Formats: sequence, structure tokens, C-alpha cells
Amino acid sequence: MSRALTPSILTPQDLEPHWQWEGRLPAWGFTSVDFERRIDHDRLRRYRLSRAREALKKSKAGSLLLFDVNNIRYVSATKIGEWERDKMCRFCLLTGDEAPHVWDFGSAAVHHRKYSDWLVPDHCHAGVTGMRGTIPPSFGLMKKYAEDIAGLIRDAGMIDMPVGVDYAETAMFHALQEAGLTVVDGQQIMLSAREIKNWDEIQLLTQAASMVDGVYHMIYEELKPGVRENDIVALANKLLYEMGSDDVEAINAISGERCNPHPHNFTDRLFRPGDQAFFDILQSYQGYRTCYYRTFNIGRATPAQRDAYVKCREWLDAAIQAIKPGVTTDQVAKLWPKAQEFGFPDELSAFGLQFGHGLGLALHERPIISRAVSLDNPMEIQTGMVFALETYCPAADGYSAARIEEEVVVTDRGCEVISLFPAEELPIANRY
Repeated sequence: MSRALTPSILTPQDLEPHWQWEGRLPAWGFTSVDFERRIDHDRLRRYRLSRAREALKKSKAGSLLLFDVNNIRYVSATKIGEWERDKMCRFCLLTGDEAPHVWDFGSAAVHHRKYSDWLVPDHCHAGVTGMRGTIPPSFGLMKKYAEDIAGLIRDAGMIDMPVGVDYAETAMFHALQEAGLTVVDGQQIMLSAREIKNWDEIQLLTQAASMVDGVYHMIYEELKPGVRENDIVALANKLLYEMGSDDVEAINAISGERCNPHPHNFTDRLFRPGDQAFFDILQSYQGYRTCYYRTFNIGRATPAQRDAYVKCREWLDAAIQAIKPGVTTDQVAKLWPKAQEFGFPDELSAFGLQFGHGLGLALHERPIISRAVSLDNPMEIQTGMVFALETYCPAADGYSAARIEEEVVVTDRGCEVISLFPAEELPIANRY
């Protein structure tokens, strides 16, 4: 049985990431077994809470009040149905040296007390605030919980220090201030905690990527005239959930003349012979996300389409080769073409096309790598970061384009790619 994650249980050793860089990063089977050491969930919970505590102590805040479900999961290791992601109906408090408090949706709090034995039972509360305004502030719930939170912070001896809030409804910010609390940005505190992954997080991210490897093999076999973009999206969703995905966040499927400019969506367009088509698969396994693009041609490819793919691959490979601890994000971003060099008026118009972003419980974590951001706000790349690198190159024909993305783990000496479906050369699906 786990023990509650109280200050007396956590030790400095819980901050150890337990990396094992010798050999290839493993992608274990998904079940627990007695003959292999796979995911250690107790170690994972202790590491994440310890990272959050350390980040909080390094900040000017004395407490963290969290409404972002990724942050709630990171600190408390609780999760309910994916429907709650945008409702702002759950919240978590980390204050002083207290164990986390979690307010959850009705009976979920009872479930936590019964089954989440790493939590202090009395710290699992039933509660809800505004649910995006559907429960009006005049009802008084926000006032009640703001006062309850202020009382807990006072009891922990942190009332004279600011409280870091990641995000909340506007009325909740007002209620917290009326309860006497000084609110500061808590999202930056949590992002600093989450940017370095331990061995268990890296294994979960690798397992998630291995699922997408399989989806791309399916796509490679299914791409042909008579199939629609949304057909591929449906098949990918089915396969991912069969493999154990807990959330297929989105699947982009873009083909033919829709490739340039990139619309970031999918439609019911039929694939046609000679189409260039690219896909992005965003899903999670035990909360840990993928962002993983691949480009294919259907039946055949033109010289212009092949040239676009070669350039896209060269830009991506240059970035991958540069990744190692101590390199800064501006150095990587400078390896990519300026927006004007591939048809866009400025860097914000091209934002996200030559791009890097951290992966973890959220799709976008630290670091962000972009000419629009990194040149003036560089960040040091560190061992244990996991991020995606993605490039985009329009073809000379004016409508085709190539899009490739690789997920990398920063090791002690460089990086290892964990997105393994072949992309060194342009794949031709069902070649004529």
C-alpha cells in the first residue's frame, strides 16, 4: 500500500530522476509484471510532487492554487473523465508543507478517499466553483471556496505570501482577492517544475510514441483514392483507443491543395492519386502526450513534392543534431528559415510551422523553440527535457507541402528520437 504524500514521507531522494542513459530508451509493455521493472507509479508521484514543492520554494509565492487539470494531476495524481478538461470545475491547493488538498467533482472526491491512498483522506473535498460561469458567482460558491482556501493557507502559515494561480474564472480571481489573498502567476512556477522529466515520465512518453508508430503503419496501408481524411481520423481514433490511449486530443489530416497554407484540421476530402498528405497525432497514454507528424504521397510523387520533403527533412535534421544539454533555444531556432523564405510575411504568421515544444502532461510545455519567441527569449536545453521538433516546407507547385515532426528526449550527451515511423525519405503509400 502507498503512504500518503505528506512532508514526512517525501525525502530529497525523491527529486532524483533515476535516468538510465546507457543503451536505447525502452518502450515497455503496458501492464505491470513481476519479471521487469517498468513504470514505478509511487516513484513518479513522489518525484512530481517534490518538483512542484521545490519550484514553489524557489518562487515568491507561498502557495499554489491550481485549476489546470495537467497541474492538478502533476501535484495530486488525480484524474477524472476527459470531459472536465475545459470546465474549470476541479482545483488543488499546495501550501506550505501541507499535503495537497483536492476539490473534486461530487463523488470523485469519495472515490479518491477510497482508492487514492497516497492522498490524505481529509484533504479530498467535494467541491465545484463556477463551471465556466454556469453556476453564477451570485450563488456564493466562489466566495465560500476562496474563504476556505484562505483559511487553509493561514493555517499553513503562508497567509502573508502571494498565492500562485495557474488560471481561473475571472470571478474567482476577484473572490480570492476579496478573501485577502495576493494572486500571482502560478503557471510559470508549475511549468518550471514540469520541464524536467524523470525516468518514469520518459518511459510513459516513449510508450505513447510507440502507439503512434503503429497508427502510422496503419495509415500507410490505408491511404488510397476513395478514402477520405475523416476516414483516416476515425480509424486512427479506433486503433489508439484499442491500444490504451486515454485521450485522442486531435488528429490533423491534410491533403492535396489543402496542404498550403496549413489549416490545422481535417475534412471529408477524398484522397486523390499523387496527393501529398500529412497528419499529426495528438493523444495521451496515462496523461503523457504525443505530437507526431508524418507526410505521405499517395501512389506517386512529383519532383516538386520530393524537393519540399527533402528541405523539410534537412531543416529538421539540423535541429535534431544541435540538441544537447547547454545549447540554448535561440541557437536551434536560428537553424530554421525565416518566415519570408517560405512564403509568410512575418514570424507570427508562420508561428508553429518551424517549431519546438515540450511534451508531458500537456501538449505544449517548456521549452518553446521558435524564431518568433526564442531569438529574444532564449532558454537553456537541459538533460531530461522531452520535446517535439516540427518543420514545414511548401512545394514549388503552390499547393503541396511537407510536414515532419520528431519527438526527442534530451540525454546527458545529446538526444534520442522516440518517434520511429520511418521518415528519412518521402513514403509513397500504395505506389503505382
